[in-house]
Amino acid sequence: MAGRRDGSLMRDKTQSFRGSRIVTAIVVGVLLGSVCAFFFPRGFFSSDPPIQSRRFGKLDLQTSSSQCESTERINMLRSDIGSLSDKNDELKKQVQDLTEKLRLAEQGKDHAHEQFSVLGKPHKAGPLGTVKGLRTNPTVIPDESVNPRLAKILEDVAVQKELVVALANSNVKAMLEIWFTSIKRVGITNYLVVGLDDEIEEFCIANDVPVYKRDPDDGIDSIAKTGGNHAVSGLKFRILREFLQLGYSVLLSDVDIVYLQNPFNHLYRDSDVESMSDGHNNMTAYGFNDVFDEPSMGWARYAHTMRIWVYNSGFFYIRPTLPSIELLDRVAGRLSKEKAWDQAVFNEELFFPSHPGYDGLHASKRTMDFYLFMNSKVLFKTVRKDANLKKLKPVILHVNYHPDKLPRMKAIMEFYVNGKQDALEPFPEGSQW
Repeated sequence: MAGRRDGSLMRDKTQSFRGSRIVTAIVVGVLLGSVCAFFFPRGFFSSDPPIQSRRFGKLDLQTSSSQCESTERINMLRSDIGSLSDKNDELKKQVQDLTEKLRLAEQGKDHAHEQFSVLGKPHKAGPLGTVKGLRTNPTVIPDESVNPRLAKILEDVAVQKELVVALANSNVKAMLEIWFTSIKRVGITNYLVVGLDDEIEEFCIANDVPVYKRDPDDGIDSIAKTGGNHAVSGLKFRILREFLQLGYSVLLSDVDIVYLQNPFNHLYRDSDVESMSDGHNNMTAYGFNDVFDEPSMGWARYAHTMRIWVYNSGFFYIRPTLPSIELLDRVAGRLSKEKAWDQAVFNEELFFPSHPGYDGLHASKRTMDFYLFMNSKVLFKTVRKDANLKKLKPVILHVNYHPDKLPRMKAIMEFYVNGKQDALEPFPEGSQW
């Protein structure tokens, strides 16, 4: 009995052990299946790319897309920068215009805007002695289409829409050098040489002088390259017109001039034309009542006449107004038909009044101070002989009365710049011929 019982117990234990192994195997299998299902949801032999590969693919696409978006963004930014640059240029021009208007308002001398605003309106006259006419003409509307290349140069060179302009060919090269040397010395930056031949253009470039060489023009070039002083002077009225049409005021200057101060600090700017005089004292420069005596007329023997010495067409300030442009057109037109001196024609058109068969020019005029804007007659005939007048410092000195221009220009520089007190003494009052 005991043997059977022991055998039965052994069989039970064996069966129990096998059952537990089966259960363990099932549990392990379930666990392995769960793990595989978690890490390989699509099976071991799926045709889909691995997750990591797919992640890299998405990154590549995102990178490529970002690059495209970045390029488009850069192009947009460039376009915005270009647009802002254009707006900035427009704002700069507006600032320049507003600065010019403010300067004129502060000076209280240029009444162009006031005149423009009241033209055509009737006015009631005020009390005796209080009435003043408006005589300063408004400036023209600038037209850059006239000469876009020159417009660009003037935009860079001019200060507050004004500049000094001189015409020069190789015949006056030596005088031109003294001219621009004196200009640089007093700190004038707004000046321009109109080069009438290649040699002058190259000379100016080599000396860091602003220069503008005109486009070829058969009607002008033959005179410009070979003509003397008077012939070249006649050209300036045709060339100067473009500067005025572009809206710039010009201080027209011959090259036989020495600059000792900045002339822009001594202008009134209240007239169409502001010019230096060929006069040598108050009467001749500013006008006087000259009495003509004709004894044969008896009681009416004395006739009163108004006289003034001419304006110098080699140094004058001209504003961009319609009367100013009309003046240039009249002078240029007459010089193209008549064999005449440009300075004589310039003054006739400025001063002759309207009369039967002729319409006078309605341009306002101002004569410059003849001691500040001095001609060479005043210097050599009067100033150098007077101890007090020798202490004056002119704005400019124009060697217009003497043909030996270059040595006198050098002497003027020696006297006023280098302080050589006897530099002017060797020269006669007038010319030797």
